[in-house]
Amino acid sequence: MNQETLTVSELNQIIKTLIDGEPTLSKVCVRGELSNYKIYPSGHHYFTLKDAESSLRCVMFKSSASKLRFRPESGMGVTAFGRVSVFPRDGAYQLYCTDLIPEGTGDLQIAYEQLKAKLAAEGLFDPAHKKPLPQFPEKIAIITSSAGAAVHDMIRILGTRWSMTKVVLLPVRVQGVEAPPEIVGAIRYANRHKVADLIITGRGGGSIEDLWAFNDERVARAIYESELPVISAVGHEPDVTIADYVADVRASTPSNAAEIAVPDEGEMHEYLMNMSIRQTQAMKKSLNRMNTRLDDIKNRRVLQDPMAYVDTKRTELDYVRGKLIASAEKTNAANRHKFVALASALDAMSPLKVLGRGYAIASGENGELIKSVSDVNAGDKLSLSVSDGLIKCTVDESEANSNG
Repeated sequence: MNQETLTVSELNQIIKTLIDGEPTLSKVCVRGELSNYKIYPSGHHYFTLKDAESSLRCVMFKSSASKLRFRPESGMGVTAFGRVSVFPRDGAYQLYCTDLIPEGTGDLQIAYEQLKAKLAAEGLFDPAHKKPLPQFPEKIAIITSSAGAAVHDMIRILGTRWSMTKVVLLPVRVQGVEAPPEIVGAIRYANRHKVADLIITGRGGGSIEDLWAFNDERVARAIYESELPVISAVGHEPDVTIADYVADVRASTPSNAAEIAVPDEGEMHEYLMNMSIRQTQAMKKSLNRMNTRLDDIKNRRVLQDPMAYVDTKRTELDYVRGKLIASAEKTNAANRHKFVALASALDAMSPLKVLGRGYAIASGENGELIKSVSDVNAGDKLSLSVSDGLIKCTVDESEANSNG
């Protein structure tokens, strides 16, 4: 039996041609769970789509993967769109995926949650990074669409609340693929040229798709890097975008942003009036207190009769002088008594008293007292002090006591 022999490549190509020619396989929609999801340096995504019993190899080329608005992860349930074909080199069929849609939650919501978690982990939402708003901004830059109702509402409210503030409009698109780079450029321009003291960026309400420019990572980072304070004013009260988390202040609506940005002239006028009234009352109270004190001082006796004060001080002086004199006399008497006692004691011990009783004091030529016969020799000259004078004499001889 003659049978054509095929090479492996030829057989794989025939199978590829058959599968590629099957209309049902050229446009398929497959539901399953992502497994072994990998992104190669080329930008192509390779993964397996599986269910409880089977698995399917899949590839998504860079051109299709770049359009995804969320980050696919292993374990995520998705619906994959694409075509089934054969990769001739391996002889294996696989799904060439053109789009992925997460199950249960829309792809935009998944992308929103993923970016929110990423930026929060990097600290872009940290309250410590929030800058305070200027209390009385001289210029406010509004970055939004010039054609929307939001910008007109903000300009009207700013003019009504605080007419002294100048508004600088930096018009940008707020929807579509061109919107994020335009918003980023406007924020950086406002910072580079210092066109204002404060930035308000946002737009009116809409669907999540309409507001998506303010969920863009580039916009979030531009707001975070802004040196000027930024108020995010996107959509309505329930709408919360990534820009709201990063901005220094989040406004529930564009109109609310204008109310937050500037004080109210009427309220400020009322506040100043109240302060003026309180200041006037405080000054009157202070003046009344000082007048009362002045009257009290004016009615004092020292001012009514100045000499009365002098007389009072004279009386006090006489009293103090009397006490000082009495104290001095008492001290002098005590000192005299003490002196007499000391003089009597000293007199009793005086050698003159001894001399008066017939005794004499002998001293040598050098003035030293003679206390013993051993202190003199025959021929020494002595001086004898008696009660009424001095006797000069010469020693003939000396004789010690027999018991000496």
